Amino acid sequence: MSESVEHPTSEPPPESTEPPAPSARPNEPRFPDGPKPDPADSHHERRIRSFQPRRGRVTTAQGDALQRLWPQWGLDVDGQRVLDLPALFAPETGPGVDRIVLEIGFGMGEATAQMAAEDPSTGILAVDVHTPGQGNLLNLADKNGLTNVRVANGDAIILLRSMLPTASLDGVRVYFPDPWPKKRHVKRRLIQPEFLSLVAGPMKPGALLHCATDWEDYAEQMLEVLSAHPDFENTVPDGGFAPRPDFRPLTRFEGKGLDKSHVVHDLLFRRK
Repeated sequence: MSESVEHPTSEPPPESTEPPAPSARPNEPRFPDGPKPDPADSHHERRIRSFQPRRGRVTTAQGDALQRLWPQWGLDVDGQRVLDLPALFAPETGPGVDRIVLEIGFGMGEATAQMAAEDPSTGILAVDVHTPGQGNLLNLADKNGLTNVRVANGDAIILLRSMLPTASLDGVRVYFPDPWPKKRHVKRRLIQPEFLSLVAGPMKPGALLHCATDWEDYAEQMLEVLSAHPDFENTVPDGGFAPRPDFRPLTRFEGKGLDKSHVVHDLLFRRK
């Protein structure tokens, strides 16, 4: 593909009163045992990027979680290996997971942690490039005893293209991707025919692709390209938008949008 279409979530990180983690000295890794700044050396790839790696302000708790938990629950998207997903989610004790879903873009991870807590039989492989969010999700998983969350750092396109086995995912979730509202940036939007062809490969037949957005024109674009793609079929009989399913939490960001009269659209398409 000529474009990278991974996105950061459109939800802004909340303000934190917790002090930031200490900065590394020059030329030292910020988190020696944590996520790498550019695991696939993707700055060498000549392609349009729909995201920028966002290191951001990391709190002490987030930095501690990255240092302690990344070797166990984190992985860098380097494009150098194919993941063994059942082994990745194999617990040290207790039952394992029955299903594995990929979540692309998770912001600060609150909704991801809530979904993981409410459905411990589903493993969630959550990929993003936002370092504070990665640390926050790991911290939430640790505090709540969640063993069914794994955090991937890097470009979701490389993850999909090079690291996920065929027919290995029971679902893919894309909640509130960056809408790129300016006309000249529309080509950077995630949900495009090329992305759908790429994401279809690792999805099992019958797996669910679930998208949500509060941007009306992006919702219409999503519906158009998904309906036209030969690998997917709408779960809604009349071919329209779907009601928000119970398993997708109402996020703080979504609530603010609803307060401003934004209309949130869910799209639920099944892999043929």
